[in-house]
Amino acid sequence: MQDYIFYNDRLLLKKDPENRYHVPYESELPDELLDVESSHEVLLPNGSTIRATDIDHEVAGDAWLMVGLRASFDYLPLSEYKAAGKAFQILWWDRHSHFCPVCGTPTQKQAPIMKKCPSCGYEIYPPISTAIIVLIRRGEDEVLLVHARNFRGTFYGLVAGFLEPGETLEQCVEREVREETGLRIRNITYFDSQPWPYPSGLMVGFMADYAGGTIKLQDNELSAGAFYHRDHLPELPQKLSIARRLIDHWLGVQP
Repeated sequence: MQDYIFYNDRLLLKKDPENRYHVPYESELPDELLDVESSHEVLLPNGSTIRATDIDHEVAGDAWLMVGLRASFDYLPLSEYKAAGKAFQILWWDRHSHFCPVCGTPTQKQAPIMKKCPSCGYEIYPPISTAIIVLIRRGEDEVLLVHARNFRGTFYGLVAGFLEPGETLEQCVEREVREETGLRIRNITYFDSQPWPYPSGLMVGFMADYAGGTIKLQDNELSAGAFYHRDHLPELPQKLSIARRLIDHWLGVQP
């Protein structure tokens, strides 16, 4: 079984003789990491099981590397990166559910993804915060790209935002586009979805067409935004994100 070991938000990787990295197997771990109380067995969508473990110190040595979850995308096979995302979400939930939010009593783990308050019976499951992200086309050759103030870099991405109570996903798309850019859109169609473990999100992707309006950016959310021609695009998001998959799909780039 592979062991996804985190110190805060950094994942432990094992270096092989060819200077490539992978998530270590239990047989590769030093003794100090074999019997850690804060471990969870995590079931993956493909039916396999991994172990997720929180540790309270860094692991040093030439054979090891500790790297942030986002950065692990550049080191790991896609399947291991996705598994690391689920492992991190389970650990994040565990760290933030030691006490009942209703009465403050210490919780007890009842199942792999459920804790229960022994006092009032309140049940706690890993939270999932749903957000939409939308690519807006104008004609055949233009796309709306924006730079959000919380982006970690100079790249441009797509309009995105969190689902609010009482909304459908399509209503959320319309509202976020209207609030952040002042634009009207039409032909909203579902594209795909992606777990987004930073720390516990689900991104739901859509495509839509420009229907009218002049760009008026929501200043506290976006620092820049414009329609760009496919031949003159700014720096784009990394391949790890559904934003880039939406853009590549629009460009006709094969995955």
